[in-house]
Amino acid sequence: MRYSFSRRRRIRAGIAALGILAAPLGAGTAVATGPPGPALFTTSSASTPAPAPSAETDFPELTPAVAAELDKAIQDVMKDAGVPGVVVGLSAPGKGLYLRSFGEADTATGAPMSPGLYMRIGSETKTFTVTAMLELVDEGKVGLDDPISDYVAGVPNGDKITLRHLAGMRSGLFNYTGDEDFYKALTSDPHRTFTPQQVLDYSFKHPVEFQPGAEVQYSNTNTVLLGLVVEKAGGMPLDEYIQKNVVETAGLRHTTFPTDAAFPRPHAHGYTEQTASGEIEDATDWNPSWGWAAGAMISNLQDMRSWAKTVATGTLLTPETQAARLQVDPAGNTGDGYRLGIFNVQGWIGHNGSLPGYQSLTIYLPEADATLVVLMNTDVAKDGVPPSTRFGKAITDIVTPDHVYDFPAEPAQPSPDNS
Repeated sequence: MRYSFSRRRRIRAGIAALGILAAPLGAGTAVATGPPGPALFTTSSASTPAPAPSAETDFPELTPAVAAELDKAIQDVMKDAGVPGVVVGLSAPGKGLYLRSFGEADTATGAPMSPGLYMRIGSETKTFTVTAMLELVDEGKVGLDDPISDYVAGVPNGDKITLRHLAGMRSGLFNYTGDEDFYKALTSDPHRTFTPQQVLDYSFKHPVEFQPGAEVQYSNTNTVLLGLVVEKAGGMPLDEYIQKNVVETAGLRHTTFPTDAAFPRPHAHGYTEQTASGEIEDATDWNPSWGWAAGAMISNLQDMRSWAKTVATGTLLTPETQAARLQVDPAGNTGDGYRLGIFNVQGWIGHNGSLPGYQSLTIYLPEADATLVVLMNTDVAKDGVPPSTRFGKAITDIVTPDHVYDFPAEPAQPSPDNS
């Protein structure tokens, strides 16, 4: 089936991003506001300086007045972007907790969104996979500067691409989710199972796009390869290693790495236009195996609020390894940029996620010890801007105007029919 250039390009760009990534609004569910957490990231090697940290960040107390302002901003984004439902958790020590749910978890039944629902978190999976790899670094089982050819055969440029290049999106390997044959296979049968080798084959038929370290270009291929490294060096399947050494160690009780389409209950239904018809469909039970190490995981608001600080501060790693993780590049430059399985956007450290039907954002602002998590049940972008970015920008514009989360919009990707 042939698509028009604009719609087809938009759908394929959304699938390729995997991590950056209309229902009536329901009443917000409020929890105490008084005092008591895959998108396309393409940049050059240069980094943009983040705002200089102040001695004390003016993070506001989350009073009812501030909560009302946040409520309006979130509902405005929902209405403008056509988001069925969203849950938001925002907090900082001594400032209170803003915890809200808006809209519908299931547009067919009208069931309301709730903070306790399970959601697919897409490319936030990368933060878990890279953490697992870095744990192996700390154990001396792998080295950041080991070539991927030491662990996986047949990788183009594999003797030059290091684990550091892969974790930092600097490998030059083609993103398999941008391949036309992969796109056709996924949208024609979204319930099928993909193996890691099958998705890598879609990438490896393409030439490398640049030499390792020359550029930063988001590619899910990188994290799938790191998943294979974790399996080989860790001595067990990736899902088991992450569950035992990352999820359980971090004290997360509602986070899973599915090996099929299984989805814990209760969960929100997810809605996407990344479909063969181009119409919005319910993608709740689509098989996420194609995302694997790059995007298959499931969690909820409670766990992601805990994980936001754990991953940003390096609780599971040695100080030396965490310091290496947070460098924009091996030269130690600071500022905005993609790190090792994590990014810095105007001082907020974390990751976003996108999988057909769902998007997420889990970020942490160190100088305020502030955490923001946003989970939503759609990945449909408007004007090229993912809903996770719209929510992140609207919320941080209110609470941290000197640190506004404004993730770069996806650049348009050419269709094979219109390249």
